[in-house]
Amino acid sequence: MSISAKDVKELREQTGAGMMDCKKALEEADGDFERAIEILRKKGQKLSEKRSDREANQGLIVTKVSDDGSKAAALEINCETDFVARNEDFQKRADQFVNLVFEEELDSVDELLKAKVDGLTVADHLKDMVGKIGEKIEINRVVLAKTGGQLVSYIHPGNQLGVLVEFEGEVNDDDIAKDVAMQVAAMKPLSVTRDGVDSSIVEKELEIAKDQLLNEGKPEEIAEKAAQGKLRRFYEERVLLEQKFVKDNSLSVKEYLKQNDTPLVKSFHRLQLGNDS
Repeated sequence: MSISAKDVKELREQTGAGMMDCKKALEEADGDFERAIEILRKKGQKLSEKRSDREANQGLIVTKVSDDGSKAAALEINCETDFVARNEDFQKRADQFVNLVFEEELDSVDELLKAKVDGLTVADHLKDMVGKIGEKIEINRVVLAKTGGQLVSYIHPGNQLGVLVEFEGEVNDDDIAKDVAMQVAAMKPLSVTRDGVDSSIVEKELEIAKDQLLNEGKPEEIAEKAAQGKLRRFYEERVLLEQKFVKDNSLSVKEYLKQNDTPLVKSFHRLQLGNDS
């Protein structure tokens, strides 16, 4: 049957698929819109399967924080190219998905994929996006945080790195909160305090430090004590509250917060494209 340009345009507006794909789908469906939409969705599924082994290391980090700072969500959505990551529709979908995490309080990728937006599961939305865009698209990480203190978000320009920081109480100066979030982004701390550092990492650092000293000819007893000194320097580099504040190296982050009558940091989440930090 003959398919009109008007019908093709209408299907394109409904699905976002290319003009030729819409025309072929309508022809295959004998003009039936519902069948044509299903054909386009199946096409997306097939393309998704074909691209499953491709690398998706571009994308966006997006966040959402409640007005009172008591709840926040963050999400990493990946694609194959920076060109797609900058696409307006891709960015709109990312915002929809992080809003869903926030509103429905989802704390895993699996939960998000099963949740629905506009009548379709997020998993089906991703298949549709693959069909339209032609790239592998996946959601890699989801973060949901709630607090009795205050949560603050920072997104580095380009949306490839994002941070959520939880303070123990209300922060009265937004600039101070942003400074600390930027510290987390730039300095990649492992934890807020020493207690949060995995014991296996501590043991490994001590072992490396001691072996270096023994190789330098230091006696065992001296090597043991000196290794503890090196461990203190490790903490100063990798523990947030002990790190030198990037804007004033004469202060630690903890000292900076206390000097400005700001609550200490309780936790943080750092999301960077392609990293599990």
